[in-house]
Amino acid sequence: MLKELHIENLAVIENATISLGPRLNVFTGETGAGKSILIGGINAVLGQRVSRDIVRAGAEKAYVSAVFTDLSDNVCGKLRELGFEPEDELIVSREISADGRGSARINSRAASISAIKELGNMLINIHGQQDSQVLLDPSRHLGILDSFGLLEPVLEDYKASFRQLQSVARRISQLKQNNREKAARVAYLQSVVNDILPLGLEPGEDDLVEERFKVLDNAYELSRALGAASLLISGDDDGGGASGNVLEAISELSGAEELLPALKPLSDRLNSVSIELSDISDELIRLADSLDSDPEEYAKLSARRDELSRIKRRYGLDLAGVIDLYNKSNEELGSITGADGELDKLSKEMDLLLSEVTKKAENLRKLRIETAERFKKGVEEELKFLNMPDVRLEVKLDRGKLTGTGMDSAEFLISANRGEEPKPVARIASGGELSRIMLALKSVLADRDDIPTLIFDEIDSGVSGRAAQKIGIKLREISRGRQVLCVTHLAQIAINGDDHILIEKNSVSDRTFTEIRPLDFEGRKLEIARIIGGENITETVLKDAEEQLISAQK
Repeated sequence: MLKELHIENLAVIENATISLGPRLNVFTGETGAGKSILIGGINAVLGQRVSRDIVRAGAEKAYVSAVFTDLSDNVCGKLRELGFEPEDELIVSREISADGRGSARINSRAASISAIKELGNMLINIHGQQDSQVLLDPSRHLGILDSFGLLEPVLEDYKASFRQLQSVARRISQLKQNNREKAARVAYLQSVVNDILPLGLEPGEDDLVEERFKVLDNAYELSRALGAASLLISGDDDGGGASGNVLEAISELSGAEELLPALKPLSDRLNSVSIELSDISDELIRLADSLDSDPEEYAKLSARRDELSRIKRRYGLDLAGVIDLYNKSNEELGSITGADGELDKLSKEMDLLLSEVTKKAENLRKLRIETAERFKKGVEEELKFLNMPDVRLEVKLDRGKLTGTGMDSAEFLISANRGEEPKPVARIASGGELSRIMLALKSVLADRDDIPTLIFDEIDSGVSGRAAQKIGIKLREISRGRQVLCVTHLAQIAINGDDHILIEKNSVSDRTFTEIRPLDFEGRKLEIARIIGGENITETVLKDAEEQLISAQK
């Protein structure tokens, strides 16, 4: 239970330590005294989001700590899971700085906000006016029904199978998508191979073809040049030419060598030139003979040249790149294997899982139908006690497709008066009715969890008279099984408290302070009288307050 709450510099609360009893603790005070700040402080140590604006004006930081005792095994287990060794008492604290920074601690050790939030969810359940919105939101009703029926283990078993089904379905979808992508890839690779393979490409072939094509394409001009060069060297039938002139020069020098021996080396060199010229002339004639243009070869070279040019342009690569593309495409094409076997296996697995999940959903639905009847009777009994004897509750369970919570959707319908058809809560319930219906739900769910502390923040909104009295009695009844904290404006509820705490606002030297203090019997009598009679507290009102307190204690 929550044994003690300590608050420093939280809005109008400068410094307060509140000791709490194990049963029904009621908080009263004038409107604006700071009751909402008290709830805000508790929310802070539960890990809820808080604004830096909550820090008291002029202070650097706010500080809130809560002391819990009689820890359950579940809470101790959670502490160990979070890395904290359980002790006799659990102290959770939160510091909020005016500059937006903050920190949290568990038993004086630094902790994350998420850690204290996990703990907080197991320690305290707060019900405020906004929580009645749960009744207005049909998407929350199925969870309430499952909680009442203690169906969470069955639901978790179903969810585990459903997650398996989803996983297999996702894998099948991914395989099908992969197969579609693979088919597109295979089609592309096959088109590349089919495009390049027939060409029978050879490395460097384009350079050789281009070189030979240029020769044949210029055969006439080359033949003319070679013939003219050969004629200039060898001469024609009438003689002449460089070769003939060299021979004549050799002949002229042959008779003079005896007279001038120095001519001998020159004569030898001319002999060498004559031989070289004759050889060059023969080579020119051979090359000229090879240039005889073959129209068929020329046509083939031209076509091949066009093919090579086209394939290089198509892929934006040189010939070596095209050949490499072909080799890699062919290799990848051969490596791609079908996943049809795995797809068939998964499809069979999915059929089995679908059957299993459907059976579990059917079982869950059957249990929910049974639970709905018990839930309806339990809530109606509570509502009858809370002065709503004619209200009838119906649980509308619609069957639909399989989802993460089964095949059901649930909605609570209310008939507020005898003979009226049940309708959605949002269409008929007033604020006071919502508060009582929510309290009825809390009552029937009270034994369904082990959260030790319940907080009701102004659950008396919109009610008065006998209904308020019944709410007070019901809160007192609930507090016999767990600790209850209740913020109220009504005497009928306040008189049922086992411990009564006053939240009072005072002003000193232009500063506002909120004081929080426990009340003894006399203090309670005065506070109850204030609630009943306002500022006009007469002896009659005091006597009435005293009698109500004594009666409630009995």
